[in-house]
Amino acid sequence: MSRLINNLFAFACVAGVISLSISCSGLKNKEHQKKLFEKEINGKQVTLFTLENSNGVKVTLTNYGGKIVNIWVPDRDGKISDINLGFNTIDEYLKGSKSFGATVGRYANRIAKATFTLDSVAYQLPVNNGPNCIHGGPDGFYSKVFDAKLVETPEGKGVEMHYVSPDGENGFPGTLDFYVTFKLTDKNELVINYNATTDKPTVLNVTNHSYFNLKGEGQGLITGIEVVVNGDSIAEVANNEMIPTGIYRNIVGTPMDFKAPRLVSKDVDADYDQLKYGGGYDHAWILNKREKGELSFAASAYEPENGRFMEVFTTEPSVQFFTGNSLNGSQIGKSGVAYAKRTGFCFETQHVPDSPNHPNFPTTVLRPGETFNSKTIYKFSVK
Repeated sequence: MSRLINNLFAFACVAGVISLSISCSGLKNKEHQKKLFEKEINGKQVTLFTLENSNGVKVTLTNYGGKIVNIWVPDRDGKISDINLGFNTIDEYLKGSKSFGATVGRYANRIAKATFTLDSVAYQLPVNNGPNCIHGGPDGFYSKVFDAKLVETPEGKGVEMHYVSPDGENGFPGTLDFYVTFKLTDKNELVINYNATTDKPTVLNVTNHSYFNLKGEGQGLITGIEVVVNGDSIAEVANNEMIPTGIYRNIVGTPMDFKAPRLVSKDVDADYDQLKYGGGYDHAWILNKREKGELSFAASAYEPENGRFMEVFTTEPSVQFFTGNSLNGSQIGKSGVAYAKRTGFCFETQHVPDSPNHPNFPTTVLRPGETFNSKTIYKFSVK
């Protein structure tokens, strides 16, 4: 009996040492990763924040561009992988594509001819997408250093990021006081809240531009996922500039109908005008909502290979489903693998592209005395 007790004691000691070793190793890795993101840019300090929950889900974020760097989630066998495309260091984010994981603003998506009129005043924006402006211009939110801090919320630990966009920045009117808060819950929900006020009438449309691959970043094509999008219509585009015509096109029964689970590979290259213009899926679905601004289901993606399942809920009126058609292998990601065409997909919750030039679209106008509020949830599970 005494020998058994001694053996159990010895096992417990070894287990404790192993556990402590793993814990220390994890801490060292976290500290090492954080150092790779520490840099001063334009007189402001860039760093890395880590959020973890009790289920092994971990999210890292940098205040450079309000970017999501990693999203570590388990598959049906418990294997944890990073499903968010991006880079390993801040220097790579500075040299590479600015959109990976980024907070996008002041205006996500496109504005036709890089101009809009508000209260009879015409505003000219930077041209950075053919003749149009995309994602607020070449110097949008994704290239700004946010003030950031860890916060405790009822939903879980979070990171609050703050940026003041001065009047006239990238051509947009008004000084914009902008906040974005990221929270990770024990329900495996990544909750993103956006809030803003302005001192002059302006337009605002923000989103997160994370590219997902539910196999794991750098693990090949995303065309094997099953997608659902809760919308019966899209903002029809006129040509490959992807500017809306102003018409909501009913897509029930077409290759763009995702009301029931549909493999991306089934019709992504179908002979359908909208798909030809986008080189695949790259459109704003108009979400079915009972009330304006309600938090409701927008979309989901399921990877049959490993069981990972992602759901998206939002207060926004549309979601841009993008199948990474423009990824071309020029960006080398965290795994040392080139991000080729359709190796990542986006669910960008937002207002409809080019809304300032279409009075029939939900308004993106923000006026003094008003507060912009928007919420999106990415929920991760397996099935």
